[in-house]
Amino acid sequence: MTHEIICAGFGGQGVLLIGRLVTYAGMLADKQVSWMPAYGPEMRGGTASCSVIISDAEVASPVVSQPTVLVAMNQPSLEKFEPTVQAGGVVIINKSLIEVSASRDDVTAYCVPLNELALEVGNARYANMVALGALIGATDMVPLEEVRKTLAKNFAKKPEVVEPNMQAVMRGVQFVHDSKNSK
Repeated sequence: MTHEIICAGFGGQGVLLIGRLVTYAGMLADKQVSWMPAYGPEMRGGTASCSVIISDAEVASPVVSQPTVLVAMNQPSLEKFEPTVQAGGVVIINKSLIEVSASRDDVTAYCVPLNELALEVGNARYANMVALGALIGATDMVPLEEVRKTLAKNFAKKPEVVEPNMQAVMRGVQFVHDSKNSK
């Protein structure tokens, strides 16, 4: 199975981190992976995106032109990348900042209030971790245990933030699973 993902949003929303973490978790799960960031010259507030491929087969190119999954953290990202998602793909929409759903009926859209769910966990800065959880909940592309190991490795110098980040991931997974069950 091959998942081609685009995570996109404003700089500072943690979209590159989402991509890095899911890529590393894929690597720990013995998958073939690639991660390619793209961002504007601004540090915060500019555009940022990354392309991620997680596959059972060798990855020939890191370029993702027709993703199977889109994580859109803001409206411009949804407008730019939604048309490129493959039919049958998944679109994760940050309902906290985007007032519309997917405009296509050939994709599965999850409108997730990322900022509000992050606040439930304890900090609005966890919105990207909730998005990571929604991504995993919608696709099951990597095991949650590998995500936990990835967080521990990524935050090794701040071990006290591993568990809150994992709680945010789990909140995203739970929201998507609840959405699936209510459909």
